[in-house]
Amino acid sequence: MTFPDLVAETLGFSLGRAHHFTIAPDGSRVLFLRSNGGTDRVHHLWSFDPGTRTEHLLVDGAALGAGPEAPLSEQERARRERTRDRSAGIGSYGTDAGVRTAVFTVAGRLYAADVTSGEVTDLGAQEPAAEARLDPTGRTVAYVCEGVLRAVGRGGKDDRVLAAPDGPEVTWGLPEHEAAESMGRFAGFWWAPDGTAVLAARVDNSPVRVWHIADPGHPEKPPVTLRYPAAGTPNADVGLHLLGLDGTRVEVSWDRAEFEYVTRALWDATGPLVVVQNRRQTVMRVLTVDPATGATTVLREDTDPRWTTIVDGVPARTGSGALVWTVDDGDTRRLSVDGEPVTPPGLQMEEVLSVDGDTVLFAGREEPTERHLWTWSAADGPVRVTTAPGIHAGSRAGGVTVITSLDLDDARVTVNGHALRSVAAESPVRPRPRIVALGERGVRTAVLFPTGHVPGSASLPVLMDPYGGTAAQKVEHSRHRYWGSQWFADQGFAVVVADGRGTPGRGPRWERGRGDDHAGPRLEDQVDALHAAAERFGDLDLTRVGIRGWSAGGYLAALAVLRRPDVFHAGVAGAPVTDQLLYSSHWQERVLGLPAENPERYAHGSLIADAPNLRRPLLLVHGMVDDNVLPVHTMRLSAALLAAGRPHTVLPLPGASHMGGYTKNLWAFELDFLRRSLSLPAGD
Repeated sequence: MTFPDLVAETLGFSLGRAHHFTIAPDGSRVLFLRSNGGTDRVHHLWSFDPGTRTEHLLVDGAALGAGPEAPLSEQERARRERTRDRSAGIGSYGTDAGVRTAVFTVAGRLYAADVTSGEVTDLGAQEPAAEARLDPTGRTVAYVCEGVLRAVGRGGKDDRVLAAPDGPEVTWGLPEHEAAESMGRFAGFWWAPDGTAVLAARVDNSPVRVWHIADPGHPEKPPVTLRYPAAGTPNADVGLHLLGLDGTRVEVSWDRAEFEYVTRALWDATGPLVVVQNRRQTVMRVLTVDPATGATTVLREDTDPRWTTIVDGVPARTGSGALVWTVDDGDTRRLSVDGEPVTPPGLQMEEVLSVDGDTVLFAGREEPTERHLWTWSAADGPVRVTTAPGIHAGSRAGGVTVITSLDLDDARVTVNGHALRSVAAESPVRPRPRIVALGERGVRTAVLFPTGHVPGSASLPVLMDPYGGTAAQKVEHSRHRYWGSQWFADQGFAVVVADGRGTPGRGPRWERGRGDDHAGPRLEDQVDALHAAAERFGDLDLTRVGIRGWSAGGYLAALAVLRRPDVFHAGVAGAPVTDQLLYSSHWQERVLGLPAENPERYAHGSLIADAPNLRRPLLLVHGMVDDNVLPVHTMRLSAALLAAGRPHTVLPLPGASHMGGYTKNLWAFELDFLRRSLSLPAGD
């Protein structure tokens, strides 16, 4: 098996590692998901005893029919696509507050598992069941079936409707497209602590523009109809209701005309909290909700002339009821508790992971390429938990801390310092990036050479391998960021990966550093990093420079060969956004504003008008059922290139979604294209 195929089969060597942890409040057990091997995609539910340091299989997903080919409901397929989950089996689960029972769905059926005895019960719920969540008391499971929010007793009795759609495009209990794809809100309902009611989203998609996606690989199937809110077009109408198990219904009231985005919600012992954001994303409000009347009160308001940032894990409350939030203070995003910043300048607060009583576990960065864990409490202030360079995540409850660590040498999970068993496949390729800060802006850059390369022994063609978007960093002290980069390096390239302005991890000013120019600064940073890397390391042949990328990186690759052919000599653009008006409203309007008010920003950031300028080889790759960056982006750019008489190559991926970048043999196809385009000798 080739290395690219092995990366695809192992999902980047992640299969067989524990993930998705839930810790009992008394610290007596830790639940998690894990498959049985490095190429086994079927995830099962496991339990670990921190006291005895023993684990046992709680639920065998395969025994319930959760194989790789098991059918997925439309809701489950959408959830996995939004979370970029390419695995099979048990994809998610929920528990009661005491972690005594776990609930989950497999192939559209709803199950409950007794964590102590291991007994698994088919609750006989309506099918296809999705989004199962057990109430904190453990008595009732709420779930969604074809847009209907339902509830069933823990024993499988009294299955009833909590809320049914009152229109053909209405759903209950599900996040709308922009919430899941852009805001990172994957929940559509939240239980009351006493299990007597839920706070539920009613989503009316009827105002949203209708798009159609056809898979040319299956002409016998009708096109998929998708409600997709592109920039400047109407969004879904999202409301919230308090639904009692006794049949009562109270609508939550706020200025929905002005604040149409619901970014987060929770319901804890202090009461319900809802976070809303205006269409321009310049104002964000934290609202308290009166469960009896649905009336809301502004608890906190944040404003920013550019945009307000949604941060994972907040809002939260400490055990004493203090609001856990963040504040952008100059060039630092700081953790705040009850309105007071509690972390120092220079420590970029990234995500609140757990609140254990009055102790907050959070992830932050002092150096952008490393993510560390910290705790904060009023007694001790901020205390760093992890020390080794890497990317760390975790959770904490009942005196138990789970830490997941990825670094340049290893991947490991520890529970109170004890290493949890991993059956992940070991990579035969060992990425060895040189991670540096380059240029006057200190662009964090990773440079990778062929394994065993001796400096000064050869002048190597260069391959830029960026992402460059606002959703993620690529230059990190984690080998999992570099599987593709090192493989391409081992084919004879010097690979340069650079995180330019607009990428996260370096604070509010860096995130907003592109200003009103969607294209210029991100391209400028790639050019600067390339030239600085050549000066720093040598051995980089700047007369043979290719660039590849996917999604935001695909846009950057196409942009590079269209606007800087003097620097970039070939490009591979996967799933690129070529027309800024055809992409997501929440993503685009955050940076570019409303199209009606800023048409020039959208025009300048789009690539269609650049088609006559193409002078370099360009490969466009797109999944034909991509419902995030729709295939129309590649098709329109290709049509414009054809109309301008500019030769180019298009590789359609039938049946592939936005995760099409993991398609088998794709890297080999890209490599062949780059070798031919840069006049390089063919490999073995």
